[in-house]
Parts: sequence; C-alpha cells; structure tokens
Amino acid sequence: MVKIVGLAGSLRLGSHSYQALMEVAKRVEVLGVEVEILDLRSLNLPFCNGEDHYPDYPDVEKLQETVKQADGLILATPEYHGSVSGVLKNALDLMSFEHLEDKVVGLISVLGGQSNSNALNDLRVIMRWVHAWVIPEQVAIGQAWKAFLTT
Repeated sequence: MVKIVGLAGSLRLGSHSYQALMEVAKRVEVLGVEVEILDLRSLNLPFCNGEDHYPDYPDVEKLQETVKQADGLILATPEYHGSVSGVLKNALDLMSFEHLEDKVVGLISVLGGQSNSNALNDLRVIMRWVHAWVIPEQVAIGQAWKAFLTT
C-alpha cells in the first residue's frame, strides 16, 4: 500500500494549515492510500544545527524514519511574511537527502490575506534541492479565516 506522511507547519491550536492538511488526508485516504500525520505540535524537535543525529531528541529520529519509509509527503504551511513557516522549514532541515530524495510531494499554503504562492514556491525549491518530486497541482487557500468557518 502507498504511504503518505503529512506535516503541517503551524503550532497554533485550531491551525488552518492543520485543518487543510486533514481535509486533504481524508480525500487521499478514499483513494486507498495510507496517510500518517506527524503533528509537529507534539514532537519535541530542536532547532536544526546541521548535525546528522540528535541523540537527546528521539522525535528527530521518529520524524526522519517515518518520512524515509513513506512514498510521499503532503506539506501544509501557513504563509508568514511571504514565506514558509519556520516550524516546517526547521522540520525539513532536520532531514536530508536520505529521508527526502525521490519522495512525491503535494503542497498546501494557507494565508490570512489574499491567496499567494510565495510559500509554495519556496517549498518547491526546497524539495527540488533534496531531489524530491513536487506534483504540479498545489493548493493555496487565501483568507483562511473565511474558508474554515463552521456553522
């Protein structure tokens, strides 16, 4: 079975990035794909310092190994100051080619303002750098506070 790992780059409770990721995960699971969400809010990850191993942080190995075993990724990020969130960038920096190369990657961007593609473009460059394959379709959700209204 194909396995996809989802990462949302927001730590905020009620995160729209997390909500978007969960919605996409539901739609992918209907296709018979296994989806595992790694919640960065619950992982104890250090700031990346360029090391390959972080023995004091077992969640780094969990992140690395879970992603390494997956066939692909879904990355959801809020767009902060025109770019990818630091939380998601740090999680990606804790991994290397060994974990990310040849993964198929889907991208989601969530913004408070008008829809924009800066964070998506940045993620596309990052993923290309580690030899991952970003699918051409991407999701950009502007004015997320309206998109995720509940009635």
